[in-house]
This record gives sequence, structure tokens and C-alpha cells, in this order.
Amino acid sequence: MTNSSLRTVKPDPAVDVLIESDAWQVLPDAEDIVRRAIASAATTGAATRDRRTELSVLLCDDKTIAGLNARWRGHERPTNVLSFPAPPLRGTAPDGRVPLGDIAIAYETVVREAGEQGKTVPDHLSHLVVHGFLHLLGYDHHVDGEAEQMERLERDILARIGIADPYTQYAACAAES
Repeated sequence: MTNSSLRTVKPDPAVDVLIESDAWQVLPDAEDIVRRAIASAATTGAATRDRRTELSVLLCDDKTIAGLNARWRGHERPTNVLSFPAPPLRGTAPDGRVPLGDIAIAYETVVREAGEQGKTVPDHLSHLVVHGFLHLLGYDHHVDGEAEQMERLERDILARIGIADPYTQYAACAAES
């Protein structure tokens, strides 16, 4: 075996970002924010190591996400982020990548929540991207015992890209109101 065959493959998710809503033009670096958050999340112990993966991120508006939320979750209202994990792959994809799934994020809800929580829109977008990515990896904060683990991972990932703990920050804002 050569040294190169002993190396661990660095996570290299291919990310397709689709900006569906013109509202996102207010944040011209939205695509870069999404890619940076995923790159950070993909290098944690939570990520799928030794696998080349791919995912897509849809930056949409409240109307679009409300339609997705109604269709797939039965909730007829907008939400901040939805994650759609890909079904398990049988065999190998032609390009050797493993699909993780899709993430959708709604502009108006992100902006409103950022204001309510005293966060910047880029920081809140980063948090929601990381949150959605962890859902694609199988984490679920609605399952007993997993919420704390998922939040801890989110904090660690965001800290590596210079974003404050989103839960402490929100708790402090809620306490002030």
C-alpha cells in the first residue's frame, strides 16, 4: 500500500445552490455563506468521512417553502428551513458521489427571525444551513436525547467559522424582552 492509499479522503461535498427568489439579492454573498457553512459542517466528526457527497440548497421565499411544508409535512405555513434527506443509494452513483439530499431556506422567515433573535442575517443563514445539513446526516432534534447533541454540533461548527452560539444569543434576547 502506498502512503496515498492510507490517507483519509477529505470530505468534499458538491453543493448546488439554487437562488429561486429575487429577495435573496439583498444578500449578494448568500451562496458563499451557504458553501462556507457546509464546508465547515462537512469537516466535523458528524459528517460522512471518506465519502464524496453531494447536496442541493434552495434559497427561496416564504410562499415556496410554505408550499413545500404543506406538501411534505402537512403544515400550511412557511418555516425557516426544510431538509429532505436522500433515500439510501443502491449501488454507486455514476460520478461516485453519494447524494445527501436537499435543503430549502426561506428568505423572509430568515430575516424576520434574525431580527427577533438579535442576529445578523448572514449568521442566521449559516446556522440554518448547518442545521439542515445535520438533518441530512440523520440528526433529529425532535428525538429524545438528540436535541442537545445536535445543538452541540451546531455550536462547534459555527464557532469554527466565527459565529457566536446561536442558542445563547437567542436566550439572551428572549430574556431581555
